Amino acid sequence: MKAAVAAGEEGLPERLTEGRLSVEQLSGITHEDCAEFSRGFSVLLDIEDLVPGADYTLEVSSPGLDRKLTKPEEFQRFAGCLIKVQTFEPVRNNRHWQGRLAAAGGNAIALDLSAVRQNSKSRKAGVDTVEIAVANIEKAQLIPEI
Repeated sequence: MKAAVAAGEEGLPERLTEGRLSVEQLSGITHEDCAEFSRGFSVLLDIEDLVPGADYTLEVSSPGLDRKLTKPEEFQRFAGCLIKVQTFEPVRNNRHWQGRLAAAGGNAIALDLSAVRQNSKSRKAGVDTVEIAVANIEKAQLIPEI
C-alpha cells in the first residue's frame, strides 16, 4: 500500500493520500493472522511444556476496531483517527469528548471537534479544538470509521 501511495494511485482513501492517515493504521489484524499465531504459539507451548498437562485452550484475538488507547505512543500512532475520550476532571465543563485526534505528544492530546457532531454540552464550549492532558484521561478509544 505504501508503494501505491507513493505512485499516486487513484481510489485510495483521501485521508491516506493527504497524509492524515498512515498505512499502519489501515493494517488490521485478520482472522487468519490470529489463527496462524495460535498454531505457532501452541506448538511452542507444547514443546516447552509451559502449560502443564495437555488440557488447555488457547484463544487469540485482536483489540478490535474500537480499541482502547492508554499509552502516549498509542495516541501518537492513531493521530488522525476519530476517538472518544472521558476525563477524570472536566475540561471546559465537559468530561466526554469526541473528535479527530489532531495531535498527540508530550503530556497532552488535541482533538479536532469539527470532525464529529458534538453533544449540546460540547457545543456550548464554543471551541473547534480542545486540549486534554494525558494524565486527565480516564478512558479513550477509537471510533471505527467504515
